[in-house]
This record gives sequence, structure tokens and C-alpha cells, in this order.
Amino acid sequence: MVTVTLETRTRLSLSTAAARNLATTAKSVPQMRGLSPRWLLRQLPWVDTTAGSYRVNRRLNHATGAGRAAFYRDGGELRVVPESLAELPLLRGFADEAVLGALAGRLTQREYSPGEALAEEGSPAEEIFLLAHGKAAKQGRGDYGEVTSLGILADGDYFGQQVLADSPQDWSCTVRALTPVTVLVLRRADLAQLLSTSDALRAHVAKLRRGSVPAQNKHGEANIELASGHGGEPDLPTTFVDYELAPREYELGVAQTVLRVHTRVADLYNDPMSQLEQQLRLTVEALRERQEADLLTNPEFGLLHNADLKQRIQTRGGPPTPDDMDELLCRRKSTAFFLAHPRAIAAFGRECTSRGIEQRTVEVEGKQVLGWRGVPVLPCDKIPVSAGNSTSILAMRVGEQRQGVIGLRQSGIPDEIEPSLNARFMGIGEKAMLSYLVSSYYSVAVLVPDALGILENVELGR
Repeated sequence: MVTVTLETRTRLSLSTAAARNLATTAKSVPQMRGLSPRWLLRQLPWVDTTAGSYRVNRRLNHATGAGRAAFYRDGGELRVVPESLAELPLLRGFADEAVLGALAGRLTQREYSPGEALAEEGSPAEEIFLLAHGKAAKQGRGDYGEVTSLGILADGDYFGQQVLADSPQDWSCTVRALTPVTVLVLRRADLAQLLSTSDALRAHVAKLRRGSVPAQNKHGEANIELASGHGGEPDLPTTFVDYELAPREYELGVAQTVLRVHTRVADLYNDPMSQLEQQLRLTVEALRERQEADLLTNPEFGLLHNADLKQRIQTRGGPPTPDDMDELLCRRKSTAFFLAHPRAIAAFGRECTSRGIEQRTVEVEGKQVLGWRGVPVLPCDKIPVSAGNSTSILAMRVGEQRQGVIGLRQSGIPDEIEPSLNARFMGIGEKAMLSYLVSSYYSVAVLVPDALGILENVELGR
């Protein structure tokens, strides 16, 4: 009887059998399937920080901005997360969790089919709608009576804030479902009942009704008073430029690992390739791949989580069309590039082909890549694709001088082998293993909200 002994412990370093493959016959350096072009890392301008942080100073902003509610499933029903209601402009700054919970409990769920109207222009506005799932189009009337598009609403958006007024106006536009839509609705009568029982909510709504908004420009920034077109010797306005008192500070994130190499491998199997050098090279490649993924998806500083809600737009139909890309492009000046999942680029190509539009190429770093309106469309497989087969396309302006998106790093750290990446020797352990702590420090900052835009819910399989 032959007894087979299985190794029960996981190896902590490269085996000599694997190391020997680099020491015999003609050979390549170790290859890695997980490498990608990493266009985002290559195209971002990198700014060095000090003390591991970077502060973004801006003019004082009076605009509260838009917000989105969050939802969860309770059995077969969709419910709103009560605390997320405070993200909506009509409840911005309201912190009474008991009242928010009572408000969430009064929301009723409705379903709409594609083409069905959620609200009709000219009809009385008696309800506030929270769009929990699906897409809906806002439609108005042009100067000559034609139907015009006023935008697309999607998951988390809301409409109907005029219900808070003392005497609500009629709906100023029609909202029509583009896909199967699930909404949560708050009736004006239910809101009035809550107002009668909550002094805090009543005071908050009264403040909204007064509408005391400080003087601001179209971007929500505090006004700089100026005079023009005058003659003679009038009294000129006096002014100053106010700044945010609590600007955002970006702290560098980190990706780390401990690389282990057995001394026997490093001593005996180093000709003609350095085992330590190859181990370190592949580890650095993996760290850079993780770095690019974090710049997109990190909840704290990732671009997908930090785009301004006014810069998030929805596709008109589902797949990314030339119209959608034009809408994304027009939201900012000096767009440097689009960033899209390869499958999203393929879906956009299909839409262009179906319309008979030729996609032209643009030269980037000496290579020809697909472009749109002269702006390169760069592939990035780190952009998530949802279970429903949808993704996002980003467009950005870059650079400090252009008030764009910048990458953050800190050069000159100890034992640095690449900017903001080091490998520090940790010693030889009792198992005769060399240990190196390999670290990469990075972050990304959006200097002005319109520097980054996102086309959301891009369908790939239709």
C-alpha cells in the first residue's frame, strides 16, 4: 500500500522547484496575465503631497446640490433607508431620525410600465416621488409646442418638491417611464399630518418656504459684486472673495503586501535572472493594478463615488449612443479623455455602426485609440459591470492649472523604488526567509465638480 502525504500547510515563499525554472535553458522573464494598459494611471497628472494629504480650497458655495436616497428590499417590497432621506435637498440638514423613520414609513410603493406617465404637465402636484428603480424621462413643451427633453431620472432621484409650498403649483412637466419603474410616493396629506406632530419638521419646512438664499452665481458660489456698462462717477460695489471654511482634505490611501523570498532561492537560483528582482517586479505590477482600481472604486476617494450628482447623467435608451456621449462631453470644457470598460466601448461602437457613423482614431502616446469628437476613449477593465450587465463611462478634465482631476502621491519616501512606492527590508525570519514590505501610496482629487462627469446605467447587452 502506497501512502501519500499531503502538505497541509500553505507555502510562505517561492518553492525551489519553481525557482529552478528560471535557472535552466533559454527562458523568458515570468509573465503575468493580470496586466492591463492602466491608461488612468498614465494619463492623470500626478501631484506630490506633503504629510500624506492634499487640501482642495474652493470659493464658498451656497448651493446645497442634489442628493439621492438609498433603498433596500424587505421581502418583495422596496423601502427607503430613513437616514438617506436627509441627503435630499428638501430634507438637507434635518437630523431627527425618529421623524425620518416616520416619513419613510408613510411612503407607498407603485409600479409603472414603459410609456406610462408618473405625472402629467398641468395636473395638480399632490405627491413627492422617489424613484427607487428604473428610468423616467422629464418632458416639457418648447416655444412652438413641441415635446422637449428636460433630462432623465434614475435610481435614487426624486421630483415633486413643490408639494412643500403653501399652495403647490401644478406639474410643470410630464414625467414618463422609459423602463419598468418602481417609485415610493409621499402624499401631501401624509406630509401635512407629520408636520402637525413634529415641531422640528415644521420649522425645517417653514425655512424652505421662506427661501432665504444668499446671493450666488449659477454654480452656487458666493457672488463677487461687480458693475459694468455704467458711465459717469457712480458708487462702485465693494466685494471680497469668500472661501470654504472647511475644505476637503484628501489623505493618501495605501496598498501593501509582504513579499517573502527564501534565502536558498535567492542564493542558488539567481543566474541569469535575479529571483528577488522578478518577484518584486511582479508584485509592483499587481500593486499598480490595485491602485488603478482603487482610484475608481474606493468609497472614500474613488472617482465613481465622488462625482458631483449634477455631473451624473443617464443614457436615454440604455446602450451608449452618440447622443449620450455628446451630452457627457458638453458638461465640461477641455475634456481630456473618456474612460470606459472595453465592453462599453464595443457597445458604443455597435451604436455608431447602426447609425452609419464612422469612429475615428486619436493618437495617444504614439498609439492609435478610438476617439469621439477628437477626444480619446480609453479602455479600463477596472470600471465595474453590474450583475444586470450595465456599467459607467467617465469623462474628465485633468491637471491643476485646468482645475481638473489630479492624482496624488508623495515622492521621496524611504527605500523608494518608484514614485510613492517603496520596498523596505524587514529582515530574515527563523524560517530563513527574506521579507520585504512593499507599499504604494496614492489618492485622486477632483478640484472643481465639473471636472468629472459620469454616464451611468450604460447597458452592454441590448
